[in-house]
Amino acid sequence: GARLLLLETHEGKGSAYVAHNKVEIDVAADAEVIRVVLTDEPADAISVAEAEVRLEAGGRYRQTVVTTGAKLQRHETRLRHGAEGADARVDGLYLLNGTRHSDQTTVIDHVAPNGTTSQLIKGVVRDEARGVFQGKILVQKGADDTDARMGHHGLIASDRGEIDVKPELIIYADEVQCAHGATVGTLDESALFYMQQRGISADEARALLTHAFLIEVVDRIEDEGAREVVREWLTARL
Repeated sequence: GARLLLLETHEGKGSAYVAHNKVEIDVAADAEVIRVVLTDEPADAISVAEAEVRLEAGGRYRQTVVTTGAKLQRHETRLRHGAEGADARVDGLYLLNGTRHSDQTTVIDHVAPNGTTSQLIKGVVRDEARGVFQGKILVQKGADDTDARMGHHGLIASDRGEIDVKPELIIYADEVQCAHGATVGTLDESALFYMQQRGISADEARALLTHAFLIEVVDRIEDEGAREVVREWLTARL
């Protein structure tokens, strides 16, 4: 089938603007779409980005949203497994500082059997930033043999940072394999101490540990060129 690599950048050169954009993607039978979104907006911007994705039989969709947040920001993805054997990966990464905010919200609807969803969201907040993840997976009646897994893992790297997580699984079908998990923690102080004892500055040690934590999401990008773009983007912002 057909294959599309879609690399999006959301940037703002002004300040205090409001932006709202939407993309609709139909993945035909046995086709594949890899979508990578890099968002780098001003700290006083307000933005909403929506994606509506529909998968046909055997269609494959891969999405990775990477963001540094804004004053108020929401990335919302609604994905529908409309036919048998569709396969989706819906990942995200946020790295927030100052008073920035980012909300990644996903609704994944399995209405056909033998569908697969894999989701990994990771984020780090510093200063007074706030990260939000709201994830919902619905497995409708008749969507038997669905395999759907959702995970969110966050690190708070300051005293006043905040991460709010709301994972949901709603299952009406039989014979499914579904799981969700969420963790929020802090940087490993013993690892920081160990690195500083070996001559690495505190700031560099934090950057290295943050990179090691977030890079798992980047490594899941299946296109090598897109993966390298995101690696460089992340390294430049640590």
